Amino acid sequence: MSQTVDRALSILPLLAEGPADLGKVADRLGVHKSTALRLLRTLHEHGLVYRQSDQRYRLGARLFALAQEAMENLDVREIAHPHLVRLNEACGHTVHLAVYEEGEVLYIDKVDSRYPVRMYSRIGRPVAITVAAVAKLLLADLPEPERRAVAEKLDYPLYTARSTPGPAAFLTELATVREQGWATDLGGHEESINCVAAPVRGADGRVIAAMSVSAPNVVVTADELLTLLPLVRRTADAISGEYSGRTPVPTPDRDPA
Repeated sequence: MSQTVDRALSILPLLAEGPADLGKVADRLGVHKSTALRLLRTLHEHGLVYRQSDQRYRLGARLFALAQEAMENLDVREIAHPHLVRLNEACGHTVHLAVYEEGEVLYIDKVDSRYPVRMYSRIGRPVAITVAAVAKLLLADLPEPERRAVAEKLDYPLYTARSTPGPAAFLTELATVREQGWATDLGGHEESINCVAAPVRGADGRVIAAMSVSAPNVVVTADELLTLLPLVRRTADAISGEYSGRTPVPTPDRDPA
């Protein structure tokens, strides 16, 4: 039975490459055509493959519907939270998870620092979109026309001397973030707070969330915080892998400073 299931499932990635006839399916599986036909008929009955008028088979609409339903039911916060906790335990600093929704970047999870000096950010509150590291990652992933349109309509409060001054500077920074795959906020929102962030990606490679580590200067300097970037990126990659069902869940260890 397990061999039959394995063979049937092996047909799906083959058809993902494009329609295939019975002979091609049989050859790829290394089985007789009658066996391949039996498997294809079973998959067809469940709507997972479809037989075209030219007698070739392709992936069925039911498969796409199931995939869409599964993606809609995935909760990135639920998946990410254990990873955020482990990252917090490894570094001790505040960890955030944020998403982009309806023109705002919102924190959807937070693990507080173990140090006495803590950040006053709150779950459900929008972030300072023109300076926050998580916002830069989320906006940098937008298609170029949408990214430009968003940048042009934003206000640019000068929270500090390091705040982003306007749309041109913001678009330049977003281009850099998009290319390098990570972002920082080094005193752009509050002079004394620094932050490093990495993207969480879905199965299609698009950024679905962003996570960050933040700390005040009285606890660590900006340079010291930047040494955590490899750990932050590994954690984001682990969340991405689990969300997309690609990789096992690793336990991050702190990089040597």
